[in-house]
Amino acid sequence: MVQQIMIQGTASDAGKSVLVAGLCRLFKNKGFRVVPFKSQNMSLNSFITATGEEMGRAQVFQAEAAGVFPDVRMNPVLLKPTNDRQSQVIFMGSILANMDAVSYHDFKQTLIPKIQAVYQSLAAENDIIVLEGAGSPAEINLNDRDIVNMGMAKMVDAPVILVADIDKGGVFASIYGTIMLLKDEERARLKGVIINKFRGDVALLQPGIEMIEALTNVPVIGVIPYANLQLEEEDSVALSGKKTTADDNALLDIAIVCLPRISNFTDFHVLEIQPDISVRYIRSTNDFGNPDLLIIPGSKNTIEDMAFLEESGLKKAIQHFAEKNGKIIGICGGYQMLGEKMLDPNQVESSQLEIAGLGLLHTETTFQDQKQTTQISGVTLSGEQVEGYEIHMGKTTRSKNTQPFCEIQAVNGNSEIHQDGAVSASKNIIGTYIHGVFDNSTFLKNLFHELLMKKQQMTYPHEITPLKAHKEQEYNKLATLLEKNIQMDKLEKIMKGETICVSIPKPAIKE
Repeated sequence: MVQQIMIQGTASDAGKSVLVAGLCRLFKNKGFRVVPFKSQNMSLNSFITATGEEMGRAQVFQAEAAGVFPDVRMNPVLLKPTNDRQSQVIFMGSILANMDAVSYHDFKQTLIPKIQAVYQSLAAENDIIVLEGAGSPAEINLNDRDIVNMGMAKMVDAPVILVADIDKGGVFASIYGTIMLLKDEERARLKGVIINKFRGDVALLQPGIEMIEALTNVPVIGVIPYANLQLEEEDSVALSGKKTTADDNALLDIAIVCLPRISNFTDFHVLEIQPDISVRYIRSTNDFGNPDLLIIPGSKNTIEDMAFLEESGLKKAIQHFAEKNGKIIGICGGYQMLGEKMLDPNQVESSQLEIAGLGLLHTETTFQDQKQTTQISGVTLSGEQVEGYEIHMGKTTRSKNTQPFCEIQAVNGNSEIHQDGAVSASKNIIGTYIHGVFDNSTFLKNLFHELLMKKQQMTYPHEITPLKAHKEQEYNKLATLLEKNIQMDKLEKIMKGETICVSIPKPAIKE
């Protein structure tokens, strides 16, 4: 019979995703067949499986930590916000519909038996499932129809561990408030607390731990120290902490436009781990500077993000940078924006039927109802082998005199020849639909060489750090960190259905 444990958080970005990944690697290293599971994920960072299904990136990196291939069953429901009021609803890798929050709140109850069936199919194949919640279980306005926190735990009778981020402050208030807002039956399912991102001497925390255990009757089974691990960050909250200014000591300055509806910013994790490379995210013309490479990333609403570039003045700044022969690469939605115009006759993305692009590539994009979701491999015109994946709803056409970026040779593992992307006549502007293009080491090293030659530095002096090997190293570091700082004996008892009691008497609280 499968063992299970669910990680919920006091808030978004408390560390749930990373903790799930670490536990997956820890159990994998102990010889268990383990998989992650998140019934519903809301994210603009997604991935395409080998069979062409779309799922959240967080469950992909958790699957990697578990040593298994990403499987859409690990994230059956994916919500991709298209604007402030509406999301694209994806079930088992395929689009169901666009829904507003109220409609989805009513609709999601119909998904419960399907989610249960998906979960049970994973349970039949594995020894351990590590579940992840979303946001907080104390979203009292939504809990009557919850399918991702305590609602999911109830569906499969999973014990729950609550993780709280002490780095943001107010950790004991967040733990107490979360627990007290739960219903009695939900509180009974909560078996332990883990305090995350602690800095300093844990002895100074001990009085607070004793008091919170006494007040809630829930044991604190771990205090995870703050660690400088280089792991993918899925939650867009993480972007607020990204730097906007260049590191003067770095060999190369790479600036990424932080679009309001940026998607798949995990594309740039590989850049951040390379030695002597400065990566920053710019939101205004004040941040622009003079980068060696400007990247326009993917977008969940390309038309609205193009309007943002116009209104913020970044459109003119980007065009001026291109006139000075600045190097620009656009990925997916960024590629679409580099073109002359974007058309939306069926109002797939916006009420606007047409919007002008940056005009830096002789291309035109028309948005369509059908989404392209594929894994691909091919060869760039420069001869580099590349592989990655595509997620887009637009079809982009090049003018006759515009060269493609890449010849695609295989789609979802099957031989198929077509062309991707576009390159300007001056070679300084590149657009491509390939997410993960920077993960290809030869392409990346050649790009660094090109950028350094423009600065009269002839070569990049380091080997490219391969992303896969780097991730393996970081997953093992994470597993070791958790094993040292979580009371694993208590966690294992919780997973077996045993109750861990708090022996400290509850203090009297004066009225």
